[in-house]
Amino acid sequence: MNKSRYLVKDLYTADPSAHVFNGKLYIYPSHDVESGIPENDNGDHFDMRDYHVFSMDDINGNVTDHGVALDLKQVPWSGRQMWAPDAAEKNGRYYFYFPLKDKTDIFRIGAAVSNSPTGPFKAEVHPIDGSYSIDPAVFNDNDNDYYMYFGGLWGGQLQRYRNNKAQECGKEPAYNEPALCPKVVKMSNDMLGFAEEPRDLVILDEKGNPLLAGDHKRRFFEAAWMHKYNNMYYFSYSTGNTHLLCYATGDNPYGPFTWQGVILTPVVGWTTHHSICEFKGKWYLFHHDSKPSGGKTWLRSIKVAEINYRPDGTIEPIDGLAD
Repeated sequence: MNKSRYLVKDLYTADPSAHVFNGKLYIYPSHDVESGIPENDNGDHFDMRDYHVFSMDDINGNVTDHGVALDLKQVPWSGRQMWAPDAAEKNGRYYFYFPLKDKTDIFRIGAAVSNSPTGPFKAEVHPIDGSYSIDPAVFNDNDNDYYMYFGGLWGGQLQRYRNNKAQECGKEPAYNEPALCPKVVKMSNDMLGFAEEPRDLVILDEKGNPLLAGDHKRRFFEAAWMHKYNNMYYFSYSTGNTHLLCYATGDNPYGPFTWQGVILTPVVGWTTHHSICEFKGKWYLFHHDSKPSGGKTWLRSIKVAEINYRPDGTIEPIDGLAD
């Protein structure tokens, strides 16, 4: 198994979204702070308030902190909790996507724009129309089509919705019912909205049946990510309370996807969240753990490890405790 190494030591950072723009690696993480709020299953202790952008010219080189790219106070509709973000580039402009609770404590997904991959980013006046839940990840397919993947259970509020509509008493399905699905939606041409209604991204088991809500070692919980390798689409995600990063494969951006295996075994700390990116001919997994903070779930540090693909396209698992 490959080992991971830490990237940023002077800030607590988590949920790293990595992209290569103009030959350089950029990382867009969340920024953990000591909030003083007791830990709970809704994640109220994750009271993040701004985002930094980091860059690297070489995977083993120095990491540059470009400072605050967006602050909670700069978002007109903000309430609290800036969770895991992502970024995308189109026609020389850079788009930053972030989940944030609005003034009614409902998670929405916001968009912000800059002429530079490092920001600063200017937030749109309103969240993306029709957005909800957390963990936006934007995938550029064939240079022209952009898709957002999103969703997260428990504190991420995905269980409150069915068919993109809020439920008065939303909850998770029964153990023997199909699991709640992450969402996929094509982006509008201006990258600031949805071009369609979000769809379910269905994950199937080896028999072609949707994963069940009780299958906690395989069902989706949060941390959606999409990448493409050898013309195959890889959807990866966290199982949340069983602390695994898993992946499923399909032949198009919408799925369905078939579960394949584990990418990362449990790390120190409750949460696990990642991205996968090719850089200078090699593939890397970016993730986080809580070891530098002494195991505090809400104070995490981002890491990187090289990914190895087997000849059949499956991924060799990475040991979450090795570094």
